[in-house]
Amino acid sequence: MQWSIQEVARHAGTTSRTLRHYDDIGLLPPTRIGSNGYRYYDAAALVRLQRILLLRELGLGLPAIATVLVEATDATAALRSHLGWLQKEHSRLDAQIASVEQTIHKLERGEQLMAEKMFDGFDHTQYKDEVEQRWGADAYVRSDTWWRSMSEFEKAEWQERVASLGSDWVTAAEAGIAPDSDDAQALARRHVEWLSSIPGTPGAVKEYVTGLGDMYVADERFAANYGGTKGAEFVRDALAVYAERNL
Repeated sequence: MQWSIQEVARHAGTTSRTLRHYDDIGLLPPTRIGSNGYRYYDAAALVRLQRILLLRELGLGLPAIATVLVEATDATAALRSHLGWLQKEHSRLDAQIASVEQTIHKLERGEQLMAEKMFDGFDHTQYKDEVEQRWGADAYVRSDTWWRSMSEFEKAEWQERVASLGSDWVTAAEAGIAPDSDDAQALARRHVEWLSSIPGTPGAVKEYVTGLGDMYVADERFAANYGGTKGAEFVRDALAVYAERNL
């Protein structure tokens, strides 16, 4: 059985343009090209695409993914490894959900917060190496010290602020408002104020803000916070307008 490029894109939650790009760079060639010029993919190609998408979730760039696919030719073994990571991630997210739900419950009832229950599934050190590579060891030390200095209640408030900002970005993107509109620019201002409040970051610096916007689009881990690539592109464009006007 074979599927058209449109069918594969729809089932995989991606776009035909992305699949054509994967073909252009040799990452995912179609099984065959029909007389109508359409690309078609068989089961083996779908397995390969699944591996590509899983590796993207892990934060790998396309050149690194190509290397992995060449070196790890046993698709079943590779997928078992991916499955192990996904199961761990699933457990971590379940713990986070339960932790946040409990915090909301206690805040609504005015009950005492319990530190040992509030941060199940959270590990702010997991991106330590990446932060140090991007912005230097001092940036990580300053932000880590700041985070550890906060009370449990302050950390909960911070997490709520971040979640609220992300939700408002998604809502604005889905509403289809223009990146240079007043509402989008108000969100951009909130975003920059939030960045500026984090010790160890450059804060309200034009190059930093626009660079982060680009990273939100390029890195699917960040794009997921804004509803996917389309939402991340909206955030990027709004931040670029704000930075040009105000920074």
